[in-house]
Amino acid sequence: MRFSWSLLAGAAHAQYIINELSFGYGGRIAPEHSRNIPHFHLLGSPYQPEILSNKLVLTPAAPAPGNQRGGAWATMSLDHPHWVADVDFRVSGPERGGGNLNIWLVKDGLHDIGMSSVYTAGRFEGLVLVLDVSGSQSTGSLRGYLNDGIKEFRSLTGIDSLAFGHCDFSYRNLGRPSQIKIQQTNRSFRVDIDGNFCFASDDVFIPTGYHFGITAASAEVPDSMEIFKFVVMTDDGQGQHQSHESHEHHDQQQQQQQQQEQQDQQRPMGDGQTPVRITRAGIVEDTPEGRAYEKDLPDVDANTITSSKAQFADLHSRLQSVNHHLSTIFRQVATSDQVGEKRHEEVSIQLGQLKGFLSKLDRLEMIEDKLEQMERDMRSLHNELRQSLTNTEQQLMYHVTGHLQGHHDKLAEELKHPGHARLIMVIVGGQIFLACSYFIYKRRKASSPKKYL
Repeated sequence: MRFSWSLLAGAAHAQYIINELSFGYGGRIAPEHSRNIPHFHLLGSPYQPEILSNKLVLTPAAPAPGNQRGGAWATMSLDHPHWVADVDFRVSGPERGGGNLNIWLVKDGLHDIGMSSVYTAGRFEGLVLVLDVSGSQSTGSLRGYLNDGIKEFRSLTGIDSLAFGHCDFSYRNLGRPSQIKIQQTNRSFRVDIDGNFCFASDDVFIPTGYHFGITAASAEVPDSMEIFKFVVMTDDGQGQHQSHESHEHHDQQQQQQQQQEQQDQQRPMGDGQTPVRITRAGIVEDTPEGRAYEKDLPDVDANTITSSKAQFADLHSRLQSVNHHLSTIFRQVATSDQVGEKRHEEVSIQLGQLKGFLSKLDRLEMIEDKLEQMERDMRSLHNELRQSLTNTEQQLMYHVTGHLQGHHDKLAEELKHPGHARLIMVIVGGQIFLACSYFIYKRRKASSPKKYL
């Protein structure tokens, strides 16, 4: 049994939960002993997200390893133009935070996004809200991004400047769950946090047929990112009926969606503001023709048309559909031309930059030639220096050898001639002889008899 609860008191219209796009509103995240959430596909690396009784843990905190990724994607698309999405979450971890939490509403997100964050995602078509600590804000911020399927976010620099709306929000270690409320009406797109206004835009309108998803990525020091509730609501009475009979009568479901789209076409947009649609050709105005182009009219058995009035009505509707298709095709062709011109300008700019790089390459060739010339000069200088040292060594050997040889010959020649040794010996011998004679004289004089007068 499915329940439909009115969650916004005082609202002009009751809001009904879309069960196929929600979890955590009935007390338990998933049935007991179940490893899956009904109508959601879980992804994780290196481990799957942990399902507890009242929360979904996308990335666990320490002592679990860091650099983990987790995600949950709805298996069914959002087929209502006006809706409200509530996300109750909690992030806790060490004093310095890391990682990010991403809320997606994109086309084919399970295959195009998977477990990626806004920093690692490639091309996608739709909306993403990013909650992280980046830039100069150390407390945290929530930012919103749009992509039409052309930009590849992982190759861009300065992603923060591409946000169409943002607000600061200290979300870590609050000790309680916080709530992000996303609301789209026929007048505006609005985001609130914990009941406080974050940002809004009157020029953003997300078309139907996109899938909700939540992804989280932790840093080396991981944060615990927990989802307590993910609830999508609509104020469309047909949405409640469709939620009860989502698996029955596919053709009848298409007719209900067509009737809802016709009602949306008749509703005024207000203040002369025309919302936009995100398509593969770019962000264009959301017009009835564009919405009619998205879904074809269902086939009708000819036997069911029994009156001329019904036949005329069916023919009229199909002619209008063909006209809308042709108008949309012409508009898409014009938009494609604009996109082509823009890409041509971008390619021209890149070619100019490439030419600048090529001129720098020419300079590199000149530098390479100069280096080769310097290498040749150094080799020539080295050879000349080595030859000069060899010549100097030979000259030194020649002169030193000749000089020493002559000096040795001269010294030997001088040693052959008599020197002053004999003269010195004669002088010394004469002195010794005189000393001895004087000593003998004194002795004889002392021993001779003395004469007394």
